Amino acid sequence: MNNPADAGINLNYLANVRPSSRQLAWQRMEMYAFLHFGMNTMTDREWGLGHEDPALFNPRNVDVDQWMDALVAGGMAGVILTCKHHDGFCLWPSRLTRHTVASSPWREGKGDLVREVSESARRHGLKFGVYLSPWDRTEESYGKGKAYDDFYVGQLTELLTQYGPIFSVWLDGANGEGKNGKTQYYDWDRYYNVIRSLQPDAVISVCGPDVRWAGNEAGHVRDNEWSVVPRRLRSAELTMEKSQQEDDASFATTVSSQDDDLGSREAVAGYGDNVCWYPAEVDTSIRPGWFYHQSEDDKVMSADQLFDLWLSAVGGNSSLLLNIPPSPEGLLAEPDVQSLKGLGRRVSEFREALASVRCEAKTSSASDAAAHLVDGNRDTFWRPDADDAAPAITLTLPQPTTINAIVIEEAIEHGQRIEHLRVTGALPDGTERVLGQAGTVGYRRILRFDDVEVSSVTLHVDGSRLAPMISRAAAVRI
Repeated sequence: MNNPADAGINLNYLANVRPSSRQLAWQRMEMYAFLHFGMNTMTDREWGLGHEDPALFNPRNVDVDQWMDALVAGGMAGVILTCKHHDGFCLWPSRLTRHTVASSPWREGKGDLVREVSESARRHGLKFGVYLSPWDRTEESYGKGKAYDDFYVGQLTELLTQYGPIFSVWLDGANGEGKNGKTQYYDWDRYYNVIRSLQPDAVISVCGPDVRWAGNEAGHVRDNEWSVVPRRLRSAELTMEKSQQEDDASFATTVSSQDDDLGSREAVAGYGDNVCWYPAEVDTSIRPGWFYHQSEDDKVMSADQLFDLWLSAVGGNSSLLLNIPPSPEGLLAEPDVQSLKGLGRRVSEFREALASVRCEAKTSSASDAAAHLVDGNRDTFWRPDADDAAPAITLTLPQPTTINAIVIEEAIEHGQRIEHLRVTGALPDGTERVLGQAGTVGYRRILRFDDVEVSSVTLHVDGSRLAPMISRAAAVRI
């Protein structure tokens, strides 16, 4: 499986790059929500202009428990709130600016939406994360170097010390002009140090070293998603030249062919050990826009569309960050709630089907560990013998069964290794058919195909960086 002719590639190193504990905990969340809510909700914009009158922020019926009820029903494991978007209006009473909820009529100026959301999230068993836009179109110090970095670090400190444990700090790459016409060179390393100091278990996402932007905002997933990629990708979203400076529709298009291959042997050739664990997050909105617009009430993604997105993202070695924007009234709209409920049912049914699979696993080698593939324990795994040139897993079903998907998971705490997978099925008449093929696996690969009745299926690992470590293999019907 390992070709010694691969030039400039250290397969042993690649095979043993591993996630941090915070990255592993984040990946196992699988799906969580984004809540875009703020001044833009009131002005019916996507990107605010800055200096909007705080009096405009006065949602009449904010019910964060209704939000959390819907997110739990949708199968979310956490929620990230846009505490401050590019316009600079803060959803908490920041002591560093007057452009906050404290200057609004909402809750008679005594409200703190970040507190309400964070506390409700925890009551509902959801982890809480924060989005704090580095771009601030209202703040006077923006574009003035260290003065603005001091301001931004001060706001980060408020959010990371007043609202309990934070699972994600989501840093946006937008970098436009402030009110003075100047742009700001962000002191990213300083921001990271503050986050690591105050919330060491939080992943720093997108413009950060822990979680990588998937490359689009339309929910599109690469055919082969690697978590081990060139280290330089950690700075891909940091430079002003590459940051988003307009609400450009091209940011919602599919991943370009230029960025399609990030971690194959060809992509990492020449990097040596200058690679890192940098997994992908697929972010998209349940509506065309990120903030609520009444005109989009009939454009909400259906439960079937959301479930297909979940299968592709979570079943494609990524996490899914789904945005559901509250309305100006302060509620999640009914079309969104119904789609979330449908998504949650489908995900729950899938997990129940996966848990109920009963089959016998036989392997090409290390047969004493074959049972780990079907024991439902993510901490156990099967690893073929080092001299096994054709690693394979055969799952025999109790009786001929109709299936349309294979689920396979690597024990990613030990690295990502599989490069090519082929699945064949034994039909009841004794013939064998190729059911599907895939490249990467990683955290999870859900390989879908047409309904077929089989007596057994065999998973052939045709390419791997050293011997793979596989924690689950299952045949299901979705």
